[in-house]
Parts: sequence; structure tokens; C-alpha cells
Amino acid sequence: MSEVADVEALARSRLRSLRSTLGYSLDELAERTNLSPSTISRVETGKRTLSIDVLVPLANALQVSLDVLFEVPTDDDVVIRPVAHSSGARTTWLLSRPDGRTVAMKMRLEPSEVPPSQRVHPGHDWFLVLEGRVRLWLGERQIDVDAGEAAEFATMVPHAITAPGGPAELIMVFDRDGQRAHVHQ
Repeated sequence: MSEVADVEALARSRLRSLRSTLGYSLDELAERTNLSPSTISRVETGKRTLSIDVLVPLANALQVSLDVLFEVPTDDDVVIRPVAHSSGARTTWLLSRPDGRTVAMKMRLEPSEVPPSQRVHPGHDWFLVLEGRVRLWLGERQIDVDAGEAAEFATMVPHAITAPGGPAELIMVFDRDGQRAHVHQ
């Protein structure tokens, strides 16, 4: 099978799957697209060529872009190869794509004698301590979180994270506001 045929088969499969997932019969999708049910069936089964005049109304009715229908999956869309970035006593590895809504990162903290600078930003942060102990500074509070424990908190409270007594590793998850505050300090 040629590469073009593979991409077309993928698009046809995605159209059928989206229609099925959204619970549309051929007749219901036909009403939403002003196409005939037989046209839609022939597109899905490969008995009709894919053309813009058919694909655009189908994509609109199924609430996806044409890009989504034709995007060819590769390992690059699955595997993330983190790169270490160090700053002072902290090393981070971004574990998620830069364009997603949620950011995941691994962080290694080394002990530091310098008192932490607490920051505030919109959103929520969540982290899981993988190794060591982390001290979460929340305003006037200091909360120790041990390996295997997690913490979640509102980030409009001034906050910082340190590693008292020894190195610590954690996984953090936050939104885009959190990325600006934590990754770009």
C-alpha cells in the first residue's frame, strides 16, 4: 500500500471512529453536513475519493480540524526525551509537550543554605516526592513531604519548595501559569 493510501485509510478510519464515538448514525451526520448518508458511507469505506467539498463539512460536524484527520502518528508524538536544565540547586526535566495545557516535570533539588524566595501565580500545583524529603513553604507554614507522599495547593498563596537535609526528587504537574512561574524562574 502506498503512503498516500495509508494516510487516506487513516483519515477514513478516523472519520468513522469519530462518528461512532459521537453516537451519530449516517443519517444524523448527513443532516449536519448536507451530504447524503450514502456519500458519507462511501467516504468511510473508501468507495469515494476524499475531497475538500466532503471533508470540510464532515470535519466541522465532527468538531475536528482537517489536520487531525490526516496527522500521521510517529514515535515523536508519543515518546518525550527529557533534557536536563540546571539552575542553582535545582535541575528540571520537562516531561510533557511544550504546547499542552498541563505541564509535567521531574525536579531534583539539592539542599541549599539560602532561604527560598516564595512566589505567587494563578492556578494549582501538584507534586509527588520520589526520593528524599521536600519542604513545602506555604506563606508562614512549612510542611515536610516525604518520599511516596504528594501535595496539592493553591498557588495564590506564596510558596516555594526546598530539600532539607539531602537531595530530593519529585514529579510536578501544573498548568501554563505554573510553568511560567516554575520553569522560567
